[in-house]
Amino acid sequence: MLSQKTIKTIKATAPVLEVHGKTITTHFYKRMFQDHPELLHIFNHANQQQGRQQTALANTVYAAAKHIDQLEQIIPVVKQIAHKHRSLAVKPEHYPIVGKYLLIAIKEVLGDQATDDIMTAWEEAYGVIANVFIEVEAEMYRDAREQEGGWDDFKDFKVVKKQKESACITSFYLKPVDNHVLPSFQPGQYITVQLQIPEETYTFNRQYSLSCAPGNDYYRISVKREADTEPNGKVSNYLHDFVEEDDVLAVSAPAGDFTLNMEEQAPVAFISGGVGLTPMMSMLEALSQHKSTREITFIHTARNEHVHAFQADTVKLVESLKHAQAFFGYEKPVNTEGNHHFRGYITKDFLQKVIAGNKICYVCGPIPFLKNVVQILTELGIPKENIRYEFFGPALDLQTISA
Repeated sequence: MLSQKTIKTIKATAPVLEVHGKTITTHFYKRMFQDHPELLHIFNHANQQQGRQQTALANTVYAAAKHIDQLEQIIPVVKQIAHKHRSLAVKPEHYPIVGKYLLIAIKEVLGDQATDDIMTAWEEAYGVIANVFIEVEAEMYRDAREQEGGWDDFKDFKVVKKQKESACITSFYLKPVDNHVLPSFQPGQYITVQLQIPEETYTFNRQYSLSCAPGNDYYRISVKREADTEPNGKVSNYLHDFVEEDDVLAVSAPAGDFTLNMEEQAPVAFISGGVGLTPMMSMLEALSQHKSTREITFIHTARNEHVHAFQADTVKLVESLKHAQAFFGYEKPVNTEGNHHFRGYITKDFLQKVIAGNKICYVCGPIPFLKNVVQILTELGIPKENIRYEFFGPALDLQTISA
């Protein structure tokens, strides 16, 4: 338990962290990786270069400081991050390293403002916060290991099928090399694929949504080729260009909390942009398998027909359901008279026509897409708890990041 003096000190310094948080976490990562380059085998290098990891950590530290006397209020955020940590094999022994360099960074950035009392309080507080993460992650590791077919860390999977789904998305069907039963998962979850790319010093880890429903003897991921970004495109391009059927990939057990609640019966909408389609396919297929009678609205937008994956599969799944409908939109359709329902971006007028106020909405896609759709749904009166969204990368506050 933290003393009242420590709690008072942490809460008093929270506004300082709100202002200097990203500067502190940028210093933190730089110093930590200089002294512990082995941790680059875990962290996503692209998120580091884009500043997203630094921003996510700053947001988390600030939230923890603000609620240091009521840490249970940030448990949902802790669990979201803990899912990612478990899928990357972050372990308890990593937390003292993180704590050491976080305190160094606070002192470096704040200078004389970081008095001995403040640093002592933050050292104590970090210990408590770290223990919250360690305990939550220990339970997740145990659940992953003890479920039927479960395992710790990473396990070898063979690529049994490689299938092109669109001009930029390719699916990889994965089966365990040991032929053991596959553990189930919740529609919307992801796995981590770990790669050692030739001539690269460090291991690459990337998290990909499972794009099929549970219950198969394989996992399927559907990967977009990131051709225009560096280094984010290294892994996706390697998978597209060099990974073939019969190759072996190291894979983590499924994780993630952006999942379809199969117990709910209220009308539901799936709204995706680009490769954000992948978790939605898992959710739609699961509803089809269960012969759901829910009212279902499936909306997907892409740049054009050539990059739209799973169109025929989506139509087939929607037709298998009693009360489902699908809408497709293209930013710049190749065939202006083709099979799509709208052009350009999703608008308030369009969603108002197809989304009822009592719908539960799952949203996934690029950040600009998410910001637009979530804002529209909010304006349409959809309750906050019914707007469930995910973007691929570190946990960030959608309202505080630029598109």
